[in-house]
Amino acid sequence: MNHTLHLCSVREGADELAAVVHPQRGLALVRDLLPGWHGDVRDILTEELLDKLESLVSTVDDGAFRDPSSVTYGAPYRHPRMLWGIGLNYVEHASDLSEGVPEEPASFIKGDHTIIGPGEDIPIPSQSERTTAEGEVAVVIGRYCRNVEVEDALDYVAGVVPVLDQTAEDILQRNPRFLTRSKNFPGFFSFGPRIVPLAEAVGDGMLADMEVSTVVNGEVLRTNTVAHMRYSPEYLISFHSKVMPLFPGDIISTGTPGAIHIKPGDVAEARVAGVGTLSNPVTQGP
Repeated sequence: MNHTLHLCSVREGADELAAVVHPQRGLALVRDLLPGWHGDVRDILTEELLDKLESLVSTVDDGAFRDPSSVTYGAPYRHPRMLWGIGLNYVEHASDLSEGVPEEPASFIKGDHTIIGPGEDIPIPSQSERTTAEGEVAVVIGRYCRNVEVEDALDYVAGVVPVLDQTAEDILQRNPRFLTRSKNFPGFFSFGPRIVPLAEAVGDGMLADMEVSTVVNGEVLRTNTVAHMRYSPEYLISFHSKVMPLFPGDIISTGTPGAIHIKPGDVAEARVAGVGTLSNPVTQGP
């Protein structure tokens, strides 16, 4: 998918409003570009509005735009139809956990109740004494995708976005069958602030060169490049499209270079070079 717009949501009071960011003109609310439209960013993808918005941002008055640094970002959207996570996808991370990289992608599903946006609290559940945060890069599906091959998979991507994927690691360590529970507490999936077009994210390089870091309290504690994934993003798209159809707005979070133990008072970050930084404070949850 070839486009230049970043996709995001802007907080205004209790509302989160779909917005786009043009590289030169700035940020515009979609409702100002399409009067009468009141959907979210996922609706932009499902209704195939990207091409129309690309055309509109080049013609509307300057008054429709604002400085992207002047707004507060929310989660790009709150209700993806499908949210995949991938475990043990960096060889070094698997070694940290004294585990081997699986012979096939080790995927799991998270519910949309786990979603938070930039700046929102990650609550540590009372059931866990060791919760970890994992900086990742996720791919967002931009159009219907079923039984695609690896070489074609990136054509179905609307963009990439930083992610913080949380795990109640002590629960998981009790029994690997507890994976779903350990991954699905509220606040255990943060993404944002913007979904960035793949072509912009990689620039003149390759997706394999993209650097992903897990950061806690400003210290870069784990970092690696996509090249060191066992299963590339394009392979993951192809693999999962052969399990089930993927739809616009579906998210595949591609795995972490390293999980870091977090506690109340910490600030966790995912930094993805060329894409952005996602930051969330950590609190004690119920």
